[in-house]
Amino acid sequence: MGGFKEYDQYDGLGLAELVKKKEISSAEICEEAIIRIEKVNPQLNAVVTPMYELAREMVQRPLSNGPFTGVPFLLKDLLGDVAGVRQTRGSKAFKNYVSIEDSELVKRYKQAGLVILGKTNCPEFGLLGITEPELHGPTRNPWNIEHTPGGSSGGSAAAVASRMVALASGGDGGGSIRIPASCCGLFGLKVTRGRNPTGPLHGVIWQGAVVEHVISRSIRDSAAILGATQGADVGAPYIICPPAKPYVEEIEQSPDRLKIAFNTRSPIDTPVHPDCVRAVEHTAKLLEKLGHDVEEAHPDIDGQVLAKSFLTMYFGEIAADIDELESVLGRKAKPSDVEDLTWTLALLGRAYSAGYFVKMMREWDIAARVMGRFHKTYDIYLTPTVAHPPVKIGELQPKPAEKALIKIVNTFGLGGLLKVSGITDKLAVESLSKTPFTQLANFTGQPAMSVPLYWTSDGLPCGSQFIGRFGDEATLLRLAAQLEKAQPWSDKRPPVCA
Repeated sequence: MGGFKEYDQYDGLGLAELVKKKEISSAEICEEAIIRIEKVNPQLNAVVTPMYELAREMVQRPLSNGPFTGVPFLLKDLLGDVAGVRQTRGSKAFKNYVSIEDSELVKRYKQAGLVILGKTNCPEFGLLGITEPELHGPTRNPWNIEHTPGGSSGGSAAAVASRMVALASGGDGGGSIRIPASCCGLFGLKVTRGRNPTGPLHGVIWQGAVVEHVISRSIRDSAAILGATQGADVGAPYIICPPAKPYVEEIEQSPDRLKIAFNTRSPIDTPVHPDCVRAVEHTAKLLEKLGHDVEEAHPDIDGQVLAKSFLTMYFGEIAADIDELESVLGRKAKPSDVEDLTWTLALLGRAYSAGYFVKMMREWDIAARVMGRFHKTYDIYLTPTVAHPPVKIGELQPKPAEKALIKIVNTFGLGGLLKVSGITDKLAVESLSKTPFTQLANFTGQPAMSVPLYWTSDGLPCGSQFIGRFGDEATLLRLAAQLEKAQPWSDKRPPVCA
C-alpha cells in the first residue's frame, strides 16, 4: 500500500480539499489511486484501459482550478472519448479504435480538475444490464464476486464501490447508471434529457434516452460535478432551463414536505423479488419519519407497450451501429465482428418498418404527458431500482438452446422470421424482467436516482429509485442528501475493497 492510507476514507470533494490546502499533492493522490486499482482490479476486472502515464503527465502540469482539482477519476469505455486513447465500447470490432478528440463532457471533467486514470468495462455497445462482454470478460461485484455489478456502467460502479476512485462516469439509456448503482450500494443520478452535453460527435443518443453523468459514494460529489458539467454545448439538440442555483447549495437545504407515490409492482407484470419490495417499504417508512407524505399510487401507463417501444428503439439503434461499423473496419460488417446476440438484435432492427418505429417512439411522448399530469399530484415517484438483487455472473447469458437458435438466425439472416414468430414480445418481457422500472425516466427524459438504503441478508445492495419532475434534479438531490444524513451509507465497505 502507498503512503496515503486514508485515501479511501474521502469522497472526491474531500480529496480536492486536501489538495487545495496543500496537505497532499495531486501527484501523490494519483499514485495512491494507481496502487489501489492495481491491487483490486485483478479480482474485479473493472478497469480495462489504464491511462496511468497520461494521468502522471497531467498532474505534473498545472491542473484546472475546479471543484475536483487533483481527484482521480475513471471513464466508462463508451461515449467518453479521450483524444489518442482507445475506446472499445466493449466490442471486439472496436478493440483497436482510437478516439480522435475529447468529447465535450470529458473536456468539462478535465476543466473541473479531475485526473482520468483509465477506462472502465461495459457490455458490448452498452446494451445490457450486466457487464460481461466477450472482449474483456465479466466485471465482478465487490460485495460478492460471484455476482454482477449490473450494467451497462458496471465497471465504473465496481471501481467506485471498491474504492479505487471516489466517482466514475456512466451513461444511462435504460437504467445503466441506476442499475449498477443499485447493485453496488452507490448513488446514481440519471440527469434530465439535455442537462449534460453530448457533443461534438453525438446529438440525440438512442432517440434521447441516453444521458451521461457519474456514479458516486456521496451525494455532494454528484451535485458538484453536475454543476461543473451541466449546460448545452454548440449545436445541442435540447436546451433546457439551467438550475436556479448551484446544486451544491441545493443539498445544504432540506427539502420541503414532499408528496411521494410509491409502487412495487412491475410495470410489465413480472415478479419482483421480496428483497426489492422490502427495500422500497423500508424507504417509504424512512420518508414518513422525515415528515414526507407517502402513499401507494402509480401513473396510468401501459408498461407492456412501453417495453415493446423500448426494444423497437434498441433493435433499430443496434442495426444502425452495425451499419456504421464499415467506417471503423474499412469493410462491411459481418457476424463475427460482434457478439452473436448483438448481430441477432441488429437483424431484428432491420425487420421492422420505419412506420412501426415511429409509432413506437410516439409512445414515449404519451408517457411524458402522463407523467407530467402525475406530477401535478405527486412530487416524487418511488419504485425499486431493480426487480431482483444482483444476479450471478453468467445467469442472464443465453442458454445453450438459445445460443444454437441465435447461430442459426445469424447464419441465415432470419430476422424477419423472428419478428413474425412473435418471439420479440416474449423477449421484451424476459429481457426487462430483472430491470423493468428504470426505462420510464429514459422515455420521458425525467431525472431519476438510485439511493442505497437497503442490503439483503446475503449482504447485497438493493437501491430505491426516485423519479422527479422534468428538469428538477434539485429536489431529488435535496431529498437524497436528507436520506444520506438520516441513514448514512458511506461507511459500508464491501468485502473486496482497495
